[in-house]
Amino acid sequence: MMPFSPSERHKTPPVRSRREAATNTRARRVLAGFGCAGTILTVLFLVLAFARHTGIWDLSEHRAIRYRSTQPSDPIARLQRRIDAGEIALSREPGHGYLSALLRNLEIPVLSQGLVFSKTSFHRDLISPKTPRALYFNDHTYVGWVPHAENLEIATLDPQLGTVFYTLDQRQEPPRFVRRTHECLQCHSAGRTQRVPGLVLRSVFTNEQGRPARFGQNIVLTDATPFADRWGGWYVSGTHGAMLHRGNQARTGTGNSKQPDLKKGANVTDLGQLFDPTSYLAPHSDIVALMLLQHQAHLHNVMTRANFDTRVALAETPGSAVNRTLEADESDFEELSEEARMRVGKATEALVRALLFAGEAPLRSQVRGTTSFARDFAARGPHDRKGRSLRELDLRRRLLRYPCSYLIHSEQFDGLPRPTREYVYRRLWQVLDGKDNEVGFRHLTDEDRAALIEILTDTRPGFAAAQPADFP
Repeated sequence: MMPFSPSERHKTPPVRSRREAATNTRARRVLAGFGCAGTILTVLFLVLAFARHTGIWDLSEHRAIRYRSTQPSDPIARLQRRIDAGEIALSREPGHGYLSALLRNLEIPVLSQGLVFSKTSFHRDLISPKTPRALYFNDHTYVGWVPHAENLEIATLDPQLGTVFYTLDQRQEPPRFVRRTHECLQCHSAGRTQRVPGLVLRSVFTNEQGRPARFGQNIVLTDATPFADRWGGWYVSGTHGAMLHRGNQARTGTGNSKQPDLKKGANVTDLGQLFDPTSYLAPHSDIVALMLLQHQAHLHNVMTRANFDTRVALAETPGSAVNRTLEADESDFEELSEEARMRVGKATEALVRALLFAGEAPLRSQVRGTTSFARDFAARGPHDRKGRSLRELDLRRRLLRYPCSYLIHSEQFDGLPRPTREYVYRRLWQVLDGKDNEVGFRHLTDEDRAALIEILTDTRPGFAAAQPADFP
């Protein structure tokens, strides 16, 4: 049985308390006494109230989160502690500084490299089609390098805080990671990131200098982005049949009214035709790596939003033990009040859908990269007793062979509040067992559902523990 019905999932949250309701009523009466000005103030009051209830308001400084003042415990913070203790040392090399050593210590593959030439980041003055920014990533950390830049840019995932941002001065010895909040959150905590500290990958046409052009949409990349709208302002190496994308093109000339011919950027396997890549760690911007990059960047944001929304909902639930102690993370879902269960469910449903690739844009042709990245990625586990893994790639109809994200095995997922994880497992069982076959999950075949149940049962103890009593 579902924790709440689909119609309940979209109900407006109830007023938090009688005191708040009375305060709201008194405020409206006071504002009404100001005539026209009062009407304007009333509208503003209602807008602010709506923003608070719908999550438009920034959640990161809520008492349950305290993003800026909380000491992170992310991979970069842990690495800095090891450096300070003398356990490891990062070496520098000409041209790249600490880049190679940092990637090795974080176990980030060089072949994850994606190259973006649009001027849409902090180092925009140094970025161009001739000197693109290189991005490297694994399941939890993203590293940005630009030729001649004084700093490396790093974004990494903290289990409780979501994305945390750092810079590393390439000239400083010993290396010191500096946490950045104000500068990075101006762009990385808005609607494009689920209004939590998060990651932004954009597709935008550019001129020959890499500046975003006036024509065409500025698109945030997710699994739902149609293939034809992907990777404007990026280099893309790989083949993809008859499908077209926006990559590999910087428009020349002064006009801004005409979209480039997408065929000219299609099925490029040698980026040396477009710019000189010899100063980079690899001469590729592998299309498979780019597809995985856009998948997990979006899912990290959705996961952070579910985390924040759940913790705020539990902290603000009137009259509950959770509300009094703020020790919500390990409470059983069933122990929560009805209101708390509804708010946790509403906060977490988007995560369930993202994990199962609801709304994923289909592929129409086979996709192949130009490196061994796809093979190396798929070889990692964990594997079930039949040797299957959520990292296995499809690349003909969709991204993954088994459409449930491998990030369900991540440290970020494990760091979600216990009620959130329990809700996710329950909803996964409902969908995979066929009890919930709403339109968003109809891409899952019977074979998909059976395979996912077996893989998750073998590799996620929490999922196995949530198995319904009536499951065959």
